[in-house]
Amino acid sequence: MANTTVKGASAIHGQNPQFLVETVIRNRIWESVYWKEHCFALTAESLIDRAIELRYIGGVYGNQRPTEFLCLLLKLLQIQPEKEILIEYLQADEFKYMRALAAMYIRMTFRAVEVYEILEPLMKDYRKLRYRDMAGYSLVFFDEFIYQLLSEERACDIILPRLPKRQILEESGELGPRKSRLLEAMEGKSDHAGSDRSRSSSHSRATDRSRSTDRSRSPSVYHSRSPSPYRSRSPSEAGSRSRSASVNRFYVSRSPSRSSQSPPTSPHRMSPDRMES
Repeated sequence: MANTTVKGASAIHGQNPQFLVETVIRNRIWESVYWKEHCFALTAESLIDRAIELRYIGGVYGNQRPTEFLCLLLKLLQIQPEKEILIEYLQADEFKYMRALAAMYIRMTFRAVEVYEILEPLMKDYRKLRYRDMAGYSLVFFDEFIYQLLSEERACDIILPRLPKRQILEESGELGPRKSRLLEAMEGKSDHAGSDRSRSSSHSRATDRSRSTDRSRSPSVYHSRSPSPYRSRSPSEAGSRSRSASVNRFYVSRSPSRSSQSPPTSPHRMSPDRMES
């Protein structure tokens, strides 16, 4: 029959995979028009085309009518695809509703450790999803939807299997500590700042070395700003002073002197009469 689980399917949480959906909702899905027209004879490959056409997620709406999201989720539980195929669903970043469908199926069927390891990286996705329920349409972010799958007991009007807390798995050693994106960003900024500081210090050292080498190569000329009594004379000043000294050496005074006006008379000069006698 079209509503039976595929042969060879393994039990999940000790029961038939389709029984993870409540009986009332499961019967409404089997009676819906979308299930009868679009979900018949779907495989893991052909289901991709239907998942790409999704335009919202949610549980039941209106007169307890199931959404197309729930119909495809029940079909996944019925055909039970392999783990590699589901990982390929998650890696299709351009189809956010198909990623949400695969995340919902992984939350319901995988082990607790695998659920944390696979779904926690999806919290980096901040795109918006349209959510439809009894109150109508609303917007929810993708990371909020993943957080709802990991922390709450019900999602899209379906009771989720019990999931142990992350702290219990960390204490038992089955799961490593969670890596916070905020701490990673802060560590990345600190590393970047440290590299910038090292680069600036190395650059300043290189500039100081180049300046010291330039100073050693250039001739040192000391200019004293303080007035000194022993100030060195410039060549022009020395030449002017030597010229003035030579002029003073050969200068002849033109003013009349006493020697030229009256020659000195000697006290022993004799008259001409005495000399003749």
